[in-house]
Amino acid sequence: MREHDAGDDGNGGHAGHSDYADLVLSVVERIPPGRVMTYGDIAEYLGVGGPRQVGRVMATEGGAAPWWRVIRADGRMLPGHEARARAAYAREGTPLRGDDRVDLRRARWHGPLPGEA
Repeated sequence: MREHDAGDDGNGGHAGHSDYADLVLSVVERIPPGRVMTYGDIAEYLGVGGPRQVGRVMATEGGAAPWWRVIRADGRMLPGHEARARAAYAREGTPLRGDDRVDLRRARWHGPLPGEA
């Protein structure tokens, strides 16, 4: 893999991202509205890395992606971003459990099938 390009212009494209970040962000961008994947789901789908590596990509390079669709394994919303996530979930019709968790049983997406765009 190539190293992250410190000269990334931050315009929301994948320019300057590592190959792994490109993979993670391509999956995140395909999660349908109203559905979610956990950090671990994404790593498992890709077959490389783990939840922490996915979390690092999302924290450092995922601002332009639909970040609210990537959640913790317990269904809790990203700490410090609950209000924004809750608004996005309401807009998209994402099923919740209470006020602070996504209903993973109903909202979990298992990734695109082979050959899907």
